[in-house]
This record gives sequence, C-alpha cells and structure tokens, in this order.
Amino acid sequence: MINYANGKGFLNSILYQSMRQMADHWVENHKRDSWRRQAKSSGYRARSAFKLKQIQEKHTILRPGDVVFDVGCHPGGWSQVALEFIGSKGALIGVDLQATQSLDGAQFLTGDIRDQHIQDQILEHLGEKKFNSVISDISPDITGNWDIDQSVALELVAMVFDFSIPYLGKGGCFVTKLFQGTGVEELIEEIQKHFVSVRRFSPEASRNSSSEVYLICKHHTPWKSPTKSMATRFHDKMNRLLNEEQDEIQTISTTMKVRKKKST
Repeated sequence: MINYANGKGFLNSILYQSMRQMADHWVENHKRDSWRRQAKSSGYRARSAFKLKQIQEKHTILRPGDVVFDVGCHPGGWSQVALEFIGSKGALIGVDLQATQSLDGAQFLTGDIRDQHIQDQILEHLGEKKFNSVISDISPDITGNWDIDQSVALELVAMVFDFSIPYLGKGGCFVTKLFQGTGVEELIEEIQKHFVSVRRFSPEASRNSSSEVYLICKHHTPWKSPTKSMATRFHDKMNRLLNEEQDEIQTISTTMKVRKKKST
C-alpha cells in the first residue's frame, strides 16, 4: 500500500530544499550586486576593492609612504585602495596579463610575471628600494576541474612568492588569495618560515559560496628564510604526502582478508 502521507511529506521536503537554495542564491546575488553598486558609486574599478579595504581595516598592511607590489592588478581596484593608504609619498608597481588603465602614483606593466623581461622591468622601477607590501589577488583561468584549478592556484602563489620575497623588506607584508583544499596547509607551513605572523582572513565582500580565503603574512624575517625556493619545498612536501597516502592504501590492501564460508 502506498503511504500518501509520507509521499506528501517527501515532496514538501524537496520543495522546501529547492526554495531554500533559490533563496540562498538570491541573497548571494543581491550581496554581490550590493558590493558592485558600492564600488561603482565609490569610483572603484571592481567590487574586489572592498576586500582589500576590509583586509586593511583588520590587519593594517599598508602605511603612508610604502612601496607596494600588486600582482594580478587588473582592472586596478586593489591598486586604487592601496594608493589611498600609501599616499603621494608611496609608490606602487602592478603587473597583470591584461593591460590596466593608468593611475597616478602607479607603474603598471602588462605581461607574465614569470617572463624575465617583465621581471627586469619590475626591478628597474623598484630601483634600490624594497617592497613594504606584496599584495596578490591573482587567480588561475578556471577550467571547472576543481583538482586542476586548486593545484594551479597554489602553484601561482608559490611562483609569486619566489619572485617577490627576495625584494620584500624586513618587517614587510605578503597578502595572497588562496582556495581552500588539498595542499593549502602544506603551503602555509612553508610560508610561516618567512614571517612572524601568518593568518587566514575571509573578507565580508567575499562570496558566501566561495572557497577563497586570504593569507595575511606580517613581519617578514629575511634572516630566517630557507635557501630552497618555495616551489621546490612545496613540491617536495606534496610528493611526500602523496607517497604516504599511497603507502597507507597499500598497507590497507595487504592486510585485508577474505573470509570464505565454511562448507557444511
């Protein structure tokens, strides 16, 4: 016999879940549009500008007169916020694969940070100075494959770190976007070797549904820095982790026994 009461309850449950998902989606879009409207009315080029403002309010990574390196600077929202805090006596160098419209007080370069020619230009603009802060909102081209996107995102962080950290002054800050997932803890463990304080922070302007988080690294200690590059140390750690997982799987498979039913 069909229990219509249970069937009705099941349908109501599905309907409730569907309505809840629609409501959450509406709230998320409304929130995103709200930040976008605020950015437009405030003259910022992107809603992400508020992420850096909230990072600054909480952690104070930018000060008047600072020299700032903005990686993945297009369209310039983070650069606008940084320039507000470092003032006319500060300087900002930005790099991105896409051309960024000019801003007073900023030197924007178009190209790949891994390109030797781009690196030479960055160092030419930097001169004898050191960076006080390195800020990076860089993201990989999303493929839709989470494992690939996560891996590439971590590789980008290691790449930016390896280039910029030798030019980050004593006591300087490093801020980068991360996506939560496999390898994040291992990367953070290596980054902690370079700073007194390393914390994760999720700005209010980030999407609720996003796995992004910002790593706030303060008080650079160059005299403690390991000699091996970040990319090398991170790869070594991930290889060890992978080998340990494979050994564990192998151990489990060899200790499993199949019991046969005794014949009567």
